[in-house]
Amino acid sequence: MTPRYSKRILLVILAVVLLGLSVQHDFGTAWQSQYTYAFAPAAKAKQTPAPAQNSVKPPAVQEPNTVMTPKPQSLSKRVVEYHINVHLREDAQHLDGEQAVTWTNPGKNAVSDLYFHLYPNAFQSDKSTFMKESGGMLRQDKATANSLGYMKLLTLQTLNGESLLPRLHYVQPDDGNAFDFTLAKIRLPEPVAPGKSVTLRMSYEVKLPEVFARMGYSGDFVMAGQWFPKLAVYETVGTRGRTAEGWNVHQYHGNSEFYSDFGIYSVQINVPEAYTVAATGFQTKAIQMKDQKKVYQFYADDVHDFAWSASPHFVYEEDAYSDTGIPGVRIKLYLDPEHAELKDRYMHAAKSALSNYAKWYGEYPYSTLSIVVPPKGANGAGGMEYPTLVTAFAAESKNPGYDLERTVVHEIGHQYWYGMVASNEFEEAWLDEGFTSYAEDKVMETAYGLEPNLRIEASYMTDPAPLKLQSWSYDSHTQYAENVYMRAKLVLVGIENQVGSRTMQKILRTYFQKYKFKHPNTADFQRVVEQVTKTKWHDYFSQYVYDDQMADYAVESIHVRPVKQDGRQMYESIVLIKRHGGVNGEIPIVMQFTDGTKITKRWSSDESHIQYNQVHTAPLEWAIVDPNHSNVLDNKIINNFMQAKLPEETRTRWSLGVVKLIEGLIGSLGW
Repeated sequence: MTPRYSKRILLVILAVVLLGLSVQHDFGTAWQSQYTYAFAPAAKAKQTPAPAQNSVKPPAVQEPNTVMTPKPQSLSKRVVEYHINVHLREDAQHLDGEQAVTWTNPGKNAVSDLYFHLYPNAFQSDKSTFMKESGGMLRQDKATANSLGYMKLLTLQTLNGESLLPRLHYVQPDDGNAFDFTLAKIRLPEPVAPGKSVTLRMSYEVKLPEVFARMGYSGDFVMAGQWFPKLAVYETVGTRGRTAEGWNVHQYHGNSEFYSDFGIYSVQINVPEAYTVAATGFQTKAIQMKDQKKVYQFYADDVHDFAWSASPHFVYEEDAYSDTGIPGVRIKLYLDPEHAELKDRYMHAAKSALSNYAKWYGEYPYSTLSIVVPPKGANGAGGMEYPTLVTAFAAESKNPGYDLERTVVHEIGHQYWYGMVASNEFEEAWLDEGFTSYAEDKVMETAYGLEPNLRIEASYMTDPAPLKLQSWSYDSHTQYAENVYMRAKLVLVGIENQVGSRTMQKILRTYFQKYKFKHPNTADFQRVVEQVTKTKWHDYFSQYVYDDQMADYAVESIHVRPVKQDGRQMYESIVLIKRHGGVNGEIPIVMQFTDGTKITKRWSSDESHIQYNQVHTAPLEWAIVDPNHSNVLDNKIINNFMQAKLPEETRTRWSLGVVKLIEGLIGSLGW
């Protein structure tokens, strides 16, 4: 058998072993998740008591009709203000909307153009940029023949009644795709001076696709995400490192999510009488009936998006919750009937997430948090975050595993890194997804005793790429997901392993407190790391954030030979350790000899390799790099360990013995 075939067999054996480990650690379906990129496998749970299923709860509120009033203080620069009136038609597939949107110029220059995101046009045809890049599939959720949708602007006027529709042009700054209509530019009649505002009135029709890529309908269930004409972000000097102010504009891409400015939303939602509505923010009026429709009035401030969901089948639960960093929030569950009996699990997961995030990072300042559970078949709407509203995975199973809790915990984590910090997900998705994945693991371990198997996760990193890439610049959705969710999380864990958990918690809290409501970038986070640790992190960020490196260390070779020393029989063991990737701090190396003796070395790993010469009374048995896997960025664990080769004379004796054995077998066959 040639060495080439030997290697193939070894690779097959390795694949089987890894598959076995994946199954053992409940990681077998991690890549099939249709709901959220919760990459941490469910490892063995600690003995943490589960919430009692029959715990006493206050009586269920059958209809979400709690009226609240806005708080007077402003937490953000309220650049935009939307007043929207939207009607859901009886077919549950069309929206008719009217809105007045006011934009205040935050810069120092007069602005003559406005840009609007018209996201439903991504589903207008298979020629849109989103559909071409995604291939009609997102997170294993496939578009159907009915997954066609659009947004048609019917009117667009100034307050004086002047129509701006003739001034509207669709633009494609990222790829020049003339069939993409997800971004529109409007030339204003007059420039908007610094600090001044402009208000536009518009009406529009939205055809919802059959639920796909976060929005749409499934039967009579509706998920209205990215459903209205939404202003792009005008970035001022200093925002995300800008040296000149201007619009940050991109089309809707297959990988990218969203980026918007903070503001105020007052939204009236009209639905058929049988429907219940979940939405961003809170109700400011009691539910009313008008023209045989149920009318909801919602309000939200200091948020950068507004989403809502509706169904005639929601089972509604509400609970008030307060804790450290949570002055008071009403947690609202909009459950699919299939999961009505799981209400305590959803509520426990929500409270666990809010409690820990508030203690670790900072206050949750909003008065509501809504959780929507889509029905079976509506997975495309599941596992998504919006301000004060998240969606769990669809009710596909009556007895889901920890994916239920993990998804809720993950999406609530987005309330911090997507919702309040509000990074640019077009250009730096890792600042949201990676941070949320890291935080999710911490809550799952604290609340449920589930520790991530980082060794397995690192081994799945097959196609590393820089983290600070535009979302559509990744080669595939798989590469995007591997990097901005999993590799990004490992980069944060790598920092934690060097500075300690308490310092890491201080880093993240400082970052959140300094940049909430401010749209930071990667450089802002690096500065916080350096300020808190009083250490330069240029090399680390250069290798693992701005570049695509992993930190692969290997036992490259071992040579053992007998030597005489002071008349005694000794053995010289020569161990060569190589670094095949980036530097990641001090690396432990353990060598064990046949007499049970262990020697531990610590290598700074500044050089590309190091050689250890050990003379000992017994030969070396094996050597291992990083036995406790403190280097979480090592994705090739197989080369961390090597058994020592036998001395040359012993190997020769074995070879001669094998030859004689083969000769004997051949001889016996000859008879």
